[in-house]
Order: sequence, then C-alpha cells, then structure tokens
Amino acid sequence: MSKIIGNSLPSIPWQDKPEGYKKPVWRYQNNPIIKRDAIPSSNSIFNSAVIPYKEGFAGVFRCDSRAVSMDIFAGFSEDGIRWNINEEPITFLGEDPEILKREYRYDPRVCFIEDRYYITWCNGYHGPTIGVGYTFDFKTFYQLENAFLPYNRNGVLFPRKIGGKYAMLSRPSDTGHTPFGDIFYSQSSDLEYWGHHRHVMSSFKGDDSAWQWTKIGPGPIPIETDEGWLLIYHGVINTCNGFVYRVGSAILDLEEPWKVKYRSKYYILGPEEYYECVGDVPNVVFPCAALTDKDTGRIALYYGCADTVTSLAFTTVDELIQFTKEHTL
Repeated sequence: MSKIIGNSLPSIPWQDKPEGYKKPVWRYQNNPIIKRDAIPSSNSIFNSAVIPYKEGFAGVFRCDSRAVSMDIFAGFSEDGIRWNINEEPITFLGEDPEILKREYRYDPRVCFIEDRYYITWCNGYHGPTIGVGYTFDFKTFYQLENAFLPYNRNGVLFPRKIGGKYAMLSRPSDTGHTPFGDIFYSQSSDLEYWGHHRHVMSSFKGDDSAWQWTKIGPGPIPIETDEGWLLIYHGVINTCNGFVYRVGSAILDLEEPWKVKYRSKYYILGPEEYYECVGDVPNVVFPCAALTDKDTGRIALYYGCADTVTSLAFTTVDELIQFTKEHTL
C-alpha cells in the first residue's frame, strides 16, 4: 500500500466511492460547493486554494468581480465544504511599493512551510508572473518579490525544502492565453532569488495522450508519498470549439523532482457535468488544492469548473498511484 508522508487530518471532506464506479476520481454529490455569487461583488469564484487551519480550514479564493477584475480573497470553513469568503480582497503589506502595485491576481495556491502559510498566484507585473506572499493568520498578508520575470503561471511550492532549498514548479508562458507550456522546477535559498531551473515534463504531442497536447501546468501542492511526489496537474487540448482542460497525475522523484517516474496516459478527471461544461469558459476542470489524511490515504481535491464555480472530488493515494503506474506514458 502507498503511504502519504504528512499529517493526520481525519476531518477532511469525504464521500465514499460510488458502488460500481470505475474511474480513479469521483465527484462530491452536491457540487458545486461554492456558487459564482457567494459574495456580493463576485461574477465567479473558481481556481482556489484551501489548507487546514486551526480546528477547520482556510483558503485563498479567486473571485472575479462583476466588473470582471481578477483578485484573491481569504475565506474560512469549519468542514471544508461550507465557506465564508471575505467580501474584500486581500491587501498585502511589503517593503517595496513597486511590487505592491496591483494589476491583477488570480489562480492562487497555499502551502504551509515551517511556520507560515505561503501564497503563490499569477500576479500582474507588466505581464503575468508568479507572486509570492505569506500569512500567519489569513488576516494580515505580506508580499515578497515576484519569483520570476514575466511570463509565467501556475507557481506551486513544495511543502518542504528539497536539498536544503525551497522548491517550486511553474509553467513559463506568454502574455496571452498561452498556446503552449511545459512544467519546470526551480529552487531558492531565500524565496527571492530563484535558479537551478530544470525541465520536468512537456505537453504530449501525440494521440496516445492527446488530452494534454497543447499545454500542461502543475495543480495542487505536490503530495509527498513513499513512492515519490504525487503531482496532480492540468492538461489542455485545443479543439474546434476551443481549449478543453482536464486533470492528470504524475509521480516525481522525491529528491530530484524534475525526474518523472510515472505519468498518466489517461486523464483522471475531465469536464462532464453541466457545471464543468457550461460557464464563462466552457469545458474546464482546473485543480488548485488537495487535502490529505495520512492515516486513511484519503485525498479531497478542489477544482474550478468552467471558470465559474468551485467543486470538490475525491480519491485515495493508493487508487491514484496505482492508476498512474498502470497507465503510464
């Protein structure tokens, strides 16, 4: 049996796999858990990150406004399903006003390392790049230097140092709706200067796995297991009706995470339900967070749907690792 290396978290949301269901990931029966109008100003709430906090959970949510501006908001929940999201966006404190200037913020991830909660997001600074900040209490937030030059998206930290360095996955891009994209690994001694860039994996050009033909990008914080880092990521294919986003899985080497041990040939979750297929951007499932419990191996996956609402799905570390190894590229 595969094991999660981490903390016990028996309170994560959970529903058992439906009887007779054959796929490795199954949806929460009451999806979506966060509707598009959960706060007064929101047009949509999606691509959001959650994490255990105190006796419950906290999160950072992408809320596009009714002006269709993009920003990130803090929120709290007792059960990980019913959320109270602040009505005002996060305001960051920091040393350099140049970096604090806001153009746009979207698609956050949250990662606990050592003594604080780090937030990464797609930050507008003369084009999309990776913003980095932290908080201790989800009330006061501090912004650090951007990790990279434009253009980049999907900055995802690892939950511990690797080789004594902070580590991050990202997806270099361009200023538009990027028609390409590979995943890269970078490291830093201080969360300010990033280097030692290593290629992790590319989109797959071939019909053996065409769902990830156009571009790929890291999703939730990688999950440490005894088999390696379990990476849940998104893959995109460009169709006659536009981009379609699906979800895949990979297993990376624990100490050299740019080395891919296994990678799923088949997607593990794709847009099928109405709320995934119909919205501001149709045919999108986009994972940004996963809660895990080491004792049971349960994984609760949070994902955005059609760039409009937020939903929840479930799997286990055994099921996902077995699927990835059995159906590897």
